[in-house]
Amino acid sequence: MSIIDTIRTALSALAANKLRSSLTMLGIIIGVSAVITLMAVGQGSQKGVTERIQGLGSNLIFIRPGESQASNVQAAVYGGQALTLVDADAYAINDPERFPYVEGVAPQVDFEGRLIAGGENTTTTIIGTTPDYPYVRDFFVARGQFIGEDDVTRKGLVAVLGHSVAQTLYGDSDPIGKSVRLSVGPPSMSITFNFRVIGVMEPKGATATGDEDDLMFIPLPTMQARIPFLRHPQGLSNVFQISVKVSDRGDFDQAEKEIAALLRERHNVTEDDFEILTQTDVADLKAAETEISQTLWAAMAAIAGISLAVGGIGIMNIMLVSVTERTREIGIRKAIGATRGDILMQFLVEALMVTMAGGAIGVILGVTLSTLADGRTILEQSVRAEVSAVAVILAFGVSAVIGLFFGIYPAYNASRLNPIEALHHE
Repeated sequence: MSIIDTIRTALSALAANKLRSSLTMLGIIIGVSAVITLMAVGQGSQKGVTERIQGLGSNLIFIRPGESQASNVQAAVYGGQALTLVDADAYAINDPERFPYVEGVAPQVDFEGRLIAGGENTTTTIIGTTPDYPYVRDFFVARGQFIGEDDVTRKGLVAVLGHSVAQTLYGDSDPIGKSVRLSVGPPSMSITFNFRVIGVMEPKGATATGDEDDLMFIPLPTMQARIPFLRHPQGLSNVFQISVKVSDRGDFDQAEKEIAALLRERHNVTEDDFEILTQTDVADLKAAETEISQTLWAAMAAIAGISLAVGGIGIMNIMLVSVTERTREIGIRKAIGATRGDILMQFLVEALMVTMAGGAIGVILGVTLSTLADGRTILEQSVRAEVSAVAVILAFGVSAVIGLFFGIYPAYNASRLNPIEALHHE
């Protein structure tokens, strides 16, 4: 019996029981689609983390207060906590004679504020920083210009908008030269300023520190001069972070030790009241988060694998029932010359066709679900999914292996039937 005849016979048998065949495929469809979707989300998440780390910039060191870091203005005001970093620390680090490997330093203060322009308003993160910020963070303006030295010197009321902030406030119109109002603090004691927009940043998306498109930049001295509760108890100006760009990653260890020694000397402390993180440290933290996420996805993939196994058991069960129902047919075929190999091949092909058809449908469903999930927010988490050819081939191959594995026993039983006994079967 040729393979073509075997396939035709298998198709006829499956078509004769359409509902049963469809239900038999269901477990494979669910399992394969789940495997593809989970692998796509896992790969997308991992790629997203890598891109967010790279989006920070290159060869960076981050210096942050170590004891009482306030995440926003309200925390600094109402928490009664004093930060331990000041802008003078940043200027001391930016000393080419003492630190020749330092290429740029960008101190920053960040907090939430409400922006109003015309009839539009939005709440975003305000960053007070210096002109070196774009170079240090590899993040540049798309239109207009960034904060300049003159803006810093005269404490100018100028602002550079993130890409999404500009879109929200001004839509498709050009915001350069227009006014935006910033409101800081709770309504009962808010402080309001009018800024002139001088630039719009290039679209960058999310990095390890947040959404870079949802920001507004203003000169650091402007923020320090006009928002009094950012002052250090000693009259200095607090900063929440100092980003340092070094010439080479090989300088990380030396830079970390020498900058730490400088800050201890300036703060007159023996125990660090600050923390220094390299870009590698941030990557390690994100890698740990990714590992936890991957463990969760692995557990879910195991559940998907169990559903595939259950689907395989269902196929075996249905094939055993089919063998029992067709015992007389098997006896007739054997009586007219069909070999054990022919019978074995017939039922194996039937099992394979069921699982591979279910696998194909599962692949289509999995790719569709992954596409729909990509970029959406689920349970307050942004989902990124990336379907790879490896995942599709693996899932489809697994469905074929399941059909072969779980179809062998029923097919073997069918091939071993005695033709005489089979012909007398009712």
